[in-house]
Amino acid sequence: MVTVALSPSAPVIDRRIYGQFAEHLGRGIYEGLWVGADSDIANKNGIRRDVIAALRDIKVPVVRWPGGCFADEYHWMKGIGAPDERQAMVNTHWGGVVEPNEFGTHEYFELLDQLDAEAYICGNVGSGAVAEMADWVEYMTLDAGSPMAELRRRHGREQPWRVPFFGVGNENWGCGGNMLPLHYANLYRQFQTYVRNYGDNRITKVAGGANAGDYEWTEVLMARAAGHMDGLSLHYYTLPTGDFGVKGAALGFGEAEWYATIDHARHMDTLLTRHGEVMDKHDPGRRVGLYVDEWGTWYDAAEGTNPGFLWQQNTMRDAMVAALHFHIFHKHAARVRMANIAQMVNVLQAMLLTDGPRMIKTPTYFAFQLYTDHHDAQLLELGGAEELPAHTDLTASRAGDGSDDVTVSAVNYDLERTAVVEVTLPGRVRELVRADILAADRFDAHNTFEAPDAVGISAFEGADVAGDRLTLTLPPHSIVTVRSRLA
Repeated sequence: MVTVALSPSAPVIDRRIYGQFAEHLGRGIYEGLWVGADSDIANKNGIRRDVIAALRDIKVPVVRWPGGCFADEYHWMKGIGAPDERQAMVNTHWGGVVEPNEFGTHEYFELLDQLDAEAYICGNVGSGAVAEMADWVEYMTLDAGSPMAELRRRHGREQPWRVPFFGVGNENWGCGGNMLPLHYANLYRQFQTYVRNYGDNRITKVAGGANAGDYEWTEVLMARAAGHMDGLSLHYYTLPTGDFGVKGAALGFGEAEWYATIDHARHMDTLLTRHGEVMDKHDPGRRVGLYVDEWGTWYDAAEGTNPGFLWQQNTMRDAMVAALHFHIFHKHAARVRMANIAQMVNVLQAMLLTDGPRMIKTPTYFAFQLYTDHHDAQLLELGGAEELPAHTDLTASRAGDGSDDVTVSAVNYDLERTAVVEVTLPGRVRELVRADILAADRFDAHNTFEAPDAVGISAFEGADVAGDRLTLTLPPHSIVTVRSRLA
């Protein structure tokens, strides 16, 4: 029996842990989001209507852009102005293709406007200059009084945009410059000085953090620059093998690969615990947030695709990985303020896949949809969680809208056994507001353009209520969310 209780000190689950990431990579931007105003594909100001409608349904809170590795070779002034003023470049990180820069700053903010999402810009430290970054911040956020603000106005945007989050570089230990931690810490201190607040815009400055278990990087950054940052990032990808040389296949995997992938996903808990301990030494008040701004599954390139495009199919295994990450992020909500899955459309663990005018939703998309009731809700403490059946996990929250609704989400990642989970809630259940399940007859089930509805959410019939007790009967490889209204 698991007991769910409200603690006065329990943190709020920031909705931004359900954030997204859109990099100039493969078909993530072009075709995935941007088709241009003259396209035969239905669009609004060049952005696909079907993609926007789908993403709005999962309440995307924030979108990180333009990278990723691409960010540290991106020079923003090549992507502003009239179409004939844009300067193409070679995307050296991702497939060596020509990047036309048709999708730039103005188009990004158009995307955010259509999504009703917040901006998380990643600036260029690896190949950029301090002045370039300072000019970009002015261009986006300064109302008047500078050449950059006037340039923005000449390009059709009178009012400044809001930029609540700005990352100072990306993976500067690797593709962002192959730097050592002390060198990047010094550069971060310099660059962030010129990421200034203009008017009423207040920027949360995010330093480029560690790769997976590189705790030395976190130690040096926190020791040398914690006072100059509001957030520190962390990147960790889930691979079936744990080896980037031979990652494993997205399809055609067996039971051993399923459980290995789950084990690697659950390692996120260890990473957040240990990086959090390092951060606590230098920031015991937890002012600096931990931003897991790249996470998700990464498999070997699909046969017949450009390996630099990182396109992969998406199965129930990916949905399970996503749900387990949500539970871990909830557990660490006192420090984790944002997370951005890689990536939103057509790249890695995508929400959506497109093929010309066609679009399908992936199992991961539906995992995000199942967890929307946890956005900005207060985390509930779990008593007796160690008594949960094997291969199950559970998270719970109290609605942030002032109601007494309690949402419980549970997973059973066992491939054969049904699991029964009994939960005692902090009050008698008056009604079930929502009871949904994501499940399929096969653990490798996925949607295709020929069968777009093979996997999806359906009504969950396995929830029983008796007073304050909620009993969930979870089929194998399933994810469930139940929202209860308490008396």
